[in-house]
Amino acid sequence: MDIDFLIIGAGIAGLSAAVELSALGHVLVLEGEDAPGYHASGRSAALFDGNYGAAPVVALSEASLPELQAAGGLLSERGIMFVAAAHQAVEFAGLVSDHQLQVLNFEQAARRVPLLKPGAVAFAGYTDQAWDMDTDLMLQGYARVLRAAGGRVECRQQVNAITRVAEGWLVRTVSGAEYRARNIVNAAGAWADQLAVMAGIKPIGITPMRRSMARIPAPGGLDVKSWPMVVAVDMSFYCKPDAGSLIVSPAEEDLVEPHDAWADDMVLAEGLARYEEMVTEPVTRLESSWAGLRSFAPDEVLVLGPSLQDERFVWAAGQGGYGFQTAPASARLIADLVAGRVPELAPDMVRALSAERFG
Repeated sequence: MDIDFLIIGAGIAGLSAAVELSALGHVLVLEGEDAPGYHASGRSAALFDGNYGAAPVVALSEASLPELQAAGGLLSERGIMFVAAAHQAVEFAGLVSDHQLQVLNFEQAARRVPLLKPGAVAFAGYTDQAWDMDTDLMLQGYARVLRAAGGRVECRQQVNAITRVAEGWLVRTVSGAEYRARNIVNAAGAWADQLAVMAGIKPIGITPMRRSMARIPAPGGLDVKSWPMVVAVDMSFYCKPDAGSLIVSPAEEDLVEPHDAWADDMVLAEGLARYEEMVTEPVTRLESSWAGLRSFAPDEVLVLGPSLQDERFVWAAGQGGYGFQTAPASARLIADLVAGRVPELAPDMVRALSAERFG
C-alpha cells in the first residue's frame, strides 16, 4: 500500500491539505470532475475578510493571512463598505463594532462608490482590511507544490464505494478504478456527509447552501475597479468589482441537495431588486450568472482533523464561505493533528474546529 493519504476532493480544502500532508507521506487526490476546483472553489466571491465568521474561523483567517501576503500576487487591495437604511441603525452599530469600521457620511461614501442612492443609504462604514484573492492562482500554486513533492491529482474519478480494510481503506470509483490507502481525507465539500456514510462514519450534518451571482456591466459606464465591495448590513445583497464589471449576489443561503449548482432566476431577480433600492442605476442586463454551494457544519465552523470514530478518516469539511481565506492554517492544523504535533492555534480554537466535537 503506497498511498498514505487519499484525499477525496480537489477544491481548495483538498489541495491545501494535500500539500501539508505530503511532508508526512505519499499523497493522492481524487477529483470527480474534469478539473480541480470545479464546484465551490471555482465559484467563490474571492475576498479575504478576516472578521468574517465565528471566532474559530477568524482565528484560522488570522493565522492564514501572513502566508497569503508572503506568497505574492494572491492578495490585492479592495476594502469593504457596509451600507444600511435608516431603520437599520442598530444593526449598523453592531457591525461598526464587530468589524472596526470607519463610519462615513453619505458624501464620503459616495466618493468611494458614486453609485449609492441619496436617501436610501443612511449609514455607511468602511474598512481597508479586506483583499481580493486570486483564487485560480492559489489553486494552481497548491497543485504545483503538490506535484513537486511527489503527489498527484487524478480527475474524473468519482468515488462510489469505500471499504475499511485491515491496513486502511479500499476506495472504488465509478470508472472501476481501485485505490488502497492508509488514510482518507474527506474534502468532498457538499458531498462530505455522503462520503462519510460510504465509509461507515457517522455524518456530521454538513448542509450545502446555494449562493447565486450575476455579473452586470459597469453601471452608467463608471470605472469600478477601485470600488470596495459593498455589502448590505442585513446581508440582503452584496456587489463587488470584477474584471471591469460588477458581480452582484442576493447573498442567499438556500438549503439544497449536493449538485452542480445554478442560479435561481427568481432569487437572483429579488436580490438585484434589493441592490437597485440602494443605487442610482437600474440593472438593464446580465452578462452572466452562476451559483455555488457553500457547505456548513451545524455550528457554521470548519470541521478539521481525524474522526473520533476512526482516526484514519480525516475531515476537511464545512468550509462554508471561508475556504480560501482559511486554507493555509486549516491545512497546517490537519497535518498537525494527524502527525500528533502541537498546533499553532490556541487549544480552545483547536477543540472548536476538531471533528471530535461531533462525537
